Amino acid sequence: MTPRLTIFLAGIFGFLGVAFGAFGAHGLKGRVSADMLANWNTAAHYQMIHALALLAAGIFQLLQSGRRLLSAAAVLFITGILIFSGSLYVLVLTNVRWLGAITPIGGTALLAGWIALAIAGLALKPSRT
Repeated sequence: MTPRLTIFLAGIFGFLGVAFGAFGAHGLKGRVSADMLANWNTAAHYQMIHALALLAAGIFQLLQSGRRLLSAAAVLFITGILIFSGSLYVLVLTNVRWLGAITPIGGTALLAGWIALAIAGLALKPSRT
């Protein structure tokens, strides 16, 4: 994954995280149960955190020549956002309960993204300034 695409997607996911958070606060309040609204807020919160993690991965991709782990982290963050947050959004909007069963798959992808980012950090070469 290129740094350009990674940073672009970080911006898109960040934008959507704010939009979905606002929709939850204003459009869903009183329309869904408190538990479902909490699920929505969790999805938006995790999406925002991982949009920033994706941005960091993209910036680090620009600074380092060996980018495989950083690309892997980016792909895992994207996958995690789509599956974790996406399944919660759809669960709240449709009340299809089985979607909750796939949410942990997204959470696992997010965790793996952080591990890939951590390992990439260990592999960083010091700059010669």
